[in-house]
Amino acid sequence: MLKFITFELLQQFRYYLKNEERENSTIEKYLQNIQSFANWLQNREVTKENLTAYKEHLIMKKYNPKTINGILSAINKFLVVAGWGDIKVKYLRIQRQLFRSSGRELTKAEYMKLLNKAQELGKERLSLLMQTICSTGIRVSELKYITVEAVKTGKAEISLKGKIRTILLTGKLCKKLLKYTKGQKITSGEIFLTRSGRGLGRKQIWAEMKALCKKAGVESGKVFPHNLRHLFARTFYKVCKDVVRLADVLGHSSIETTRIYLISTGAEHLQTLNKLQLLI
Repeated sequence: MLKFITFELLQQFRYYLKNEERENSTIEKYLQNIQSFANWLQNREVTKENLTAYKEHLIMKKYNPKTINGILSAINKFLVVAGWGDIKVKYLRIQRQLFRSSGRELTKAEYMKLLNKAQELGKERLSLLMQTICSTGIRVSELKYITVEAVKTGKAEISLKGKIRTILLTGKLCKKLLKYTKGQKITSGEIFLTRSGRGLGRKQIWAEMKALCKKAGVESGKVFPHNLRHLFARTFYKVCKDVVRLADVLGHSSIETTRIYLISTGAEHLQTLNKLQLLI
């Protein structure tokens, strides 16, 4: 049977991902990856040879290996849904990363600079939003669970991918958020809202943070919502030294995912090497 990517198959894939309770942003990303593959095919059939050639194409384009594997993951899921699982493509083998570039890592000092600048500019909502993510470790997509009701009880019940986990909110954070909701006359439901009363979207949050980093003098490449989650993870681990507990707090199914958050920077790795004192 000939294998071609059709509109009907793409819609079937979308339906499958929704049933899997994937985030809307994830669904769109997967579909975009399949559409890019379809555009590259130029109406050719989906074959093992073409899948392998597309992987080589991505390598030649110098895509990040993790990005390539993410694209291949989307394609393989699509192949299974289409009933073509027998021609799935193999992922790139990537050696576990020992350290990451410090140029992408937001430090606690830089985080504080952002908060201070937000306060100085009167951007209370943005300041509280960043503090909420960074003090709980939640994903930006999970901000909708930070409600007036949750703040009053000191805990938020987060439901994602069929899993429910409880996030505790510190007394100090609850006090700040309750004061904010009172001033904004928010009596129930989500706390972080647009002027029209809708929940803040990922793009708007990203844009506000990018604008703030320029005014705070913090490198823009370090400032995005997920880096606040990374900062929480590293700080939490330094205090408790328990990767299993951290994985539960972050909502990770695999500890290996959590370990990625804890990779030291190149500067920290160099400090460790110097402590070995193996040179005369």
